[in-house]
Amino acid sequence: MSLIAPSFDSSVIVRSADAEVVGRAPTTIRLLADSSSTGGALSTQRVSLANGADGAKPHHHANSAELFYLLDGTAQLLSGDQVVTAERGDLVVVPPGLAHAFAAAPGEDADILIVITPGVERFDYFRHLERIAYGKVPPESLLEVQELYDTYFATSTSWEDARSGRS
Repeated sequence: MSLIAPSFDSSVIVRSADAEVVGRAPTTIRLLADSSSTGGALSTQRVSLANGADGAKPHHHANSAELFYLLDGTAQLLSGDQVVTAERGDLVVVPPGLAHAFAAAPGEDADILIVITPGVERFDYFRHLERIAYGKVPPESLLEVQELYDTYFATSTSWEDARSGRS
């Protein structure tokens, strides 16, 4: 068993007004704490999805677990081949290596706190996604940074079926 020993010596405090926000409705991401500020312990962000908006397509992390806590609303989460509907107060933790995805449930909003542990520097990943959304870089540019962000893209029939209403 390996133990991650974070290395930081003061509390991390992020005021809501100071958090960087990337994206725009229907998908906004508040960047809260990156791995460098938590000594590698974790990275965390808050994702707000409006009216059934997609969050992340199927992917996995080779070295990190990902925690999803529903602050409000209703979300669909892929965990392996299972699509889970989570509501306010629900928690889903996906282990390293397991494909997962998330989105607001069709016609619903979702406000999700996401924690990745051990931490991976992720803020630039979300800034990269924003550049893709604004047409500044092509979507396939993400393939070049999969290893850097420990984010490896996958396909999932169960996710596609759930998002299209076929399941």
